[in-house]
Amino acid sequence: MSTKIVVLGAGSFGTALAKLKAEGGHQVLMWARDPEVVRSINEDNRHPRRLQQVQLPSGLRATNSLKDAVSEGEFIVSAIPTVAVRSVWEEAKNAVNPKARILSATKGIECETLMLVSDILKDVLPDNLHGNLAYLSGPSFALELARRLPTAVTIAAENPELCGEIQHMISTDYFRAYATEDVIGVEVGGALKNIIAIGSGAADGLGLGLNSQAGLITRGLAEITRLAVTLGANPLTMAGLAGMGDLVLTCTGKLSRNRTVGFELGQGKSLKEILENLGEVAEGVNTTKAAYELAQKMNVEMPITAAIHRVLFENADPRETVFELMGRELKHELA
Repeated sequence: MSTKIVVLGAGSFGTALAKLKAEGGHQVLMWARDPEVVRSINEDNRHPRRLQQVQLPSGLRATNSLKDAVSEGEFIVSAIPTVAVRSVWEEAKNAVNPKARILSATKGIECETLMLVSDILKDVLPDNLHGNLAYLSGPSFALELARRLPTAVTIAAENPELCGEIQHMISTDYFRAYATEDVIGVEVGGALKNIIAIGSGAADGLGLGLNSQAGLITRGLAEITRLAVTLGANPLTMAGLAGMGDLVLTCTGKLSRNRTVGFELGQGKSLKEILENLGEVAEGVNTTKAAYELAQKMNVEMPITAAIHRVLFENADPRETVFELMGRELKHELA
């Protein structure tokens, strides 16, 4: 049965998800601020800047009217950068169909409030929509998804019935969704893996070898888990797709924007230069700042996050920072 689907955000991942559902026979409308993006999708069936090599289905349409978009949606996918989540939903909230199901695919923490995206949405949206919220995370590069390569993700929702409904609605023969009620774990894993990916990229850029990257990923998972559990997550979530799965992909895959930021830092480039040339949002930069402050607030030890914070915001030397981490007081692995 065809569903009216709205995708908010025309970045790479939003575009890939819109393509996924349009190819499945659903009516899909994308919202983008840029009129040129709207024109190109509607007239050329291509995004002018993201996934340019991918032909989009002819039934996929785009608009730059946010209120018109959300008023039509039976199922709304929110795929906008963390920094814009609050402002976009403040503008959209009064036009949303009260029966619409909302799936957030944004991974980050709001710098000003230290809120997870799930908290932002509950803060902005009226109470009657809170039971309609779900969250997508897991190892899923947009380009591979757009090329129909097999991908597995996690859908989290506090309402198990909603979670199962969205799980079945979003899944296809090449996109498989697993279900969980652990919203906090899925949100924390999806956000913080981008920080560790910056560190992993930097280690690669410095030529420190595979041993260092494996150690960084594993100890990175340990500190992500510490914060997630402190916030109320199930630690087992960190062993799943939204934890270890997404972490490994983002730390090792060359399509990772956050890993690219780290790699170029390791090669000696400045953060300003890297971000200007990147062309897309690397959520890990802002998330590092927010997670560092959140860890201090919650009294959670996160040495890798603190080290990456020094490199990004205090001009610390990446190589020296690695060996500062190695020289810390020795500890029990499970401490």
